[in-house]
This record gives sequence, C-alpha cells and structure tokens, in this order.
Amino acid sequence: MNTKKKKILICGASGFIGYNLFQTLSTRKDFEVTGTYLTNRYKRIDPKDKRFVRVDLTDKKQVDSITRGFDVIIQAAANTTGAKDVIERPYIHVVDNVLMNTLLFKAAHDNYVKQLIFYSCTVAYPSSKRYWKENELDLNHEFGKYFGAGWMKIYTEKQCEFYSRLGRTKYTAIRHSNIYGPYDRFDLERSHVCAATITKVMQAKDKITVWGEGKEERDLLYIDDLVKLTELVIDKQNYNFEVFNAGSEEVVSVKELVQKIIKISGKKLDIVYDKNGPSIGTKIRINIDKARKKFKWTPKMGLDEGLNKTIAWYKKSR
Repeated sequence: MNTKKKKILICGASGFIGYNLFQTLSTRKDFEVTGTYLTNRYKRIDPKDKRFVRVDLTDKKQVDSITRGFDVIIQAAANTTGAKDVIERPYIHVVDNVLMNTLLFKAAHDNYVKQLIFYSCTVAYPSSKRYWKENELDLNHEFGKYFGAGWMKIYTEKQCEFYSRLGRTKYTAIRHSNIYGPYDRFDLERSHVCAATITKVMQAKDKITVWGEGKEERDLLYIDDLVKLTELVIDKQNYNFEVFNAGSEEVVSVKELVQKIIKISGKKLDIVYDKNGPSIGTKIRINIDKARKKFKWTPKMGLDEGLNKTIAWYKKSR
C-alpha cells in the first residue's frame, strides 16, 4: 500500500538549525524534504542537489512560488549574529526577519499550507532567576539590549496566532534557548556564545579573552533535542496555535562554560575577562513542562556530553 509522503519545506536549510533539520528529516521515508538557501556561506549545500532551491525570502514573488504544494513549512531562516551586533547593529535582527516572516506566512495562507513551525527565542523573556512558563511572558518588562530582537520575535508569534485564526494553517512557535552542536557557525563575528567560545579556545595559543565578566547565564540545548521536538510537532500537532519553550533546564554561566570547553580541549589557557567588551549580561531560565506534557519530549543530551560531541565534530571537520 502506497502512502502519500508529507511534503516539507525547510526555509534556511543552509543554516545551523536548518541543515541539521534537513539531515534528519530527509532520512524519513514518509517525508519528501526540500530546503531553501540564499548565500550558502558555509558551503554545506551542493548547488547540484535538486532538493535545495536558492530563494531570497525577502522577495514576494519568490516566496509565493516556493511555498506552493507543501504540507509543512519550517521557518528556520533568520538573520542572526552574536552579542557584538546585538549591541552595535541591533536593526539587522529586525528588518529582514520581519519581512521574511510576513511574506512567508501570507504565502502559506494563500497556498493552503497545512502546518507551519516558527523558531522564536527566549530573548522574549526578562533576565531573571525564575524559570519562565510560556503564559508568563510580561510584555511590559524592559528588554534591554534585546529590545529589537525580542519584540521582533513576539510580533512574529502574534502573526502566527493571527494566521492560525483564519483556519487554513496550523502554527507552532518554539521559544528555544541557546542551541549548539555540529554545523554551528564557528565564526567569531556571527556566532552565539557556545560556538564563539569553542572557536576562541581552539584557535588560542596561551590565553582566551572573554567579553564581560562571565556572569551571564545560559540554557544550552543540543541541536538534536530541538530537531526531535520539531519532529514531534510535525507528527502530533492537533491544535491551531501554541507556543512551546524548548531548553535543557540546565543553566551554566559563561565563566563555567569557558572552563568546561578549555578542559575538554585539553589546552592550558589563561582566561582574560574584557569588561569593556560587548556583553549582553542576561540570565534567562525557562520551564519546559508544557512540551514535556504535550509531546512527552525531554532533552536527552547533557551539557558535558554535548560539548564533547560538538568539539569532536569541530576538530574533525575543521
């Protein structure tokens, strides 16, 4: 008996999250997966592979065309960089992202796409020692340096909810914590804290400079755990719109993270803290009970094991 395959479009399939998603979902016999890319900066995509299509997601005609005929769209495309840009050029995290998401959601509605998954982010939550639940988001809190990025994510979540109410497309927004793992952007100018720290350590000879005082705290989630939650959403979504936190619930300070990575690397390095360097200074914790209850999802990868796997991949691939 032939079963019709579910057609899935991964937007941003050359990126860190998107490429890992493509690698995993493509192995499923019940899925037919297509990925979009724009720059292919890290040379992950073979331009001759017909499963990948070069698309400018800020171009309305291209977005309208690429979204036709799909059952599921996963929006993993975004203009994201590190702390330096958050402080010095915050607008780059707003303009193109709002435009991409707006065009994509409208096209999904027009083309009768059944399901859309959007990756939001925990930058929407205030810095606190509290473990935030999805329905506890306080829109009156001070976003600080994440003012632009935080409001962009919240606005996009509300677009998801708006289109879900029109009845054609079911939406899920996943507010994930800091993601790390293989195929991350190990690029000091563009990467987030984990990949940036690994890059600094692996390139260092005698010392490593850390921006800020190392007191910031992060919830680091291994990429495979995020991919697994995404699979569960594709398979089990029975609601029109929901938001789910996705994190490890294992909080680590930047100082502790640096020490762990140095230990795994086997190097002997001095740590210098540059208090004048670009630093966000936030401490964010999230509660994941909602995803655990709905999908029976629990992160499998502990931080130490995940860092070992990531650094081993870095050494092998770079």
